[in-house]
Amino acid sequence: MFSFAHPGLLFLFLLIPFFVILYAWARYTRSRKLKRFGNPKVLQSLMPDVSPYKPPVKLTIEMSALILIIFALARPWGGIKDEKTVKEGIEVIIAMDASNSMLASSTADEKGSDRMRTAKLMLEKLINRLDNDRVGLIVYAGDAYTLIPVTNDYVSAKMFLNSIDPSQIDNQGTDIAAAIKMAETSFSESKEIGKAVILITDAEELEDQDGVMAAAEQASKNGIQIDVIGLGSTTPVPIPMKRGGYMIDQTTGERVMTSLNEELAASIAKAGKGIYVNASNREALNELDKQLETLKKASLESNFMAVHDELFPIFAWFALGLMVLDIFILDRKIGWLDKITFFKKERVG
Repeated sequence: MFSFAHPGLLFLFLLIPFFVILYAWARYTRSRKLKRFGNPKVLQSLMPDVSPYKPPVKLTIEMSALILIIFALARPWGGIKDEKTVKEGIEVIIAMDASNSMLASSTADEKGSDRMRTAKLMLEKLINRLDNDRVGLIVYAGDAYTLIPVTNDYVSAKMFLNSIDPSQIDNQGTDIAAAIKMAETSFSESKEIGKAVILITDAEELEDQDGVMAAAEQASKNGIQIDVIGLGSTTPVPIPMKRGGYMIDQTTGERVMTSLNEELAASIAKAGKGIYVNASNREALNELDKQLETLKKASLESNFMAVHDELFPIFAWFALGLMVLDIFILDRKIGWLDKITFFKKERVG
């Protein structure tokens, strides 16, 4: 199948008859002007070096070059085929805490950037670093939900990541155990591929701490590494509400305060044979990268439709060749050809 990336440019072929007509008009005008000076046959003997054949030859070459240039600009394709790529990588599932506490400041300053925004910015950078790896996304609060299964479609992964909003989740809480268990079922069945769960959390208000430790240990036994990114400050800060003000405890009437439980977050990572990093640490991503590098990489196959056989260089090179040839073809006759007699007259008798 033959197609073009920019078929609209093929309308430039309308220039070809325009230039031919313009050339014919110029030759006609020249002929009329010569007739004013005398007999054309006599005038031709006065211009022995002028070739009557070179101008049409040059025009043919120039128009051919123009046709090839238009083809090249339209970017011709040879067709479409299934192209298979084989890359080596690991599988990573990001489990994002979407409890209300993630709306609180990520620093000791209650007016600082919220934890959710900090997490999204950090995870976007992490996804950009994954390169050949597959990535999945789980969001959890009181329950866990799969937003996107493991995939190499990083654009979709980042789109879903940015769509996470704690205020849209009704069942609040911090059920990390549910997130780990869901992640286990979301990986591929291959035992040759290294797998890791990256938990993003402030590790506060866990519904079942023993259950979380047990889930992390079980995941580790199944060959899944649990890494934890801690968000927030150990200094308690209030939780702002989108409609204004701060979250209030309905029992005491006081503002609800939240802080990072760093000790618990580190314990989860240890149980899952991973590492704990604090998001405020500038080297957090580098440390996480090094940890992921310890996982075994395996071949990951992906099939996709790809345009192949870009043909425009062929047309471009031929056009360049014709333009160079045109430069060396002059309007006058070729001197050395005049010395060659192609046909001899034989005398009779």
